[in-house]
Amino acid sequence: MTVFNIESEEQGDWYAFFNSRIDPSSGEIEYDKPEKGAAEFRIRSMVPFWEERRKDRKRQYKMVLNPATRSMERVRYYEDLSAEEEKQESEDAWDYVITGMKNAFSAPGVSMECTRENKLKLIKMPVFMRFLNRVFSMMAEVGVKEKEASEKN
Repeated sequence: MTVFNIESEEQGDWYAFFNSRIDPSSGEIEYDKPEKGAAEFRIRSMVPFWEERRKDRKRQYKMVLNPATRSMERVRYYEDLSAEEEKQESEDAWDYVITGMKNAFSAPGVSMECTRENKLKLIKMPVFMRFLNRVFSMMAEVGVKEKEASEKN
């Protein structure tokens, strides 16, 4: 069992929630700017979570025919999980990603705590998943820019 310390302040960056919608004519996602006093969520990358999980998973090997070269090649893959294990791992990942909530309410005047249960309820909402996907793409853009800047120096 892997234990992650999600109480550390360094574990993620704060992002103000912004609404989004899908344009019916183009199918493109349109993002609004965050409203004043919007809920904020501390989000961190999923990459360390999946890297840690892969360390513990059993690898399997199989010889398969490569049709292009007509030779047998050794392929490595991870053992399949049961449906229940897959669901548990997915829930663990979302619990890992969201490390804080500020100014989030489940109903007028009812503040949301940063609990596993509330996180799993949030990810079932399409508008919240679009928000998370946009945050992940912003994180990736920053990472690419930082890498390019370090390569220039």
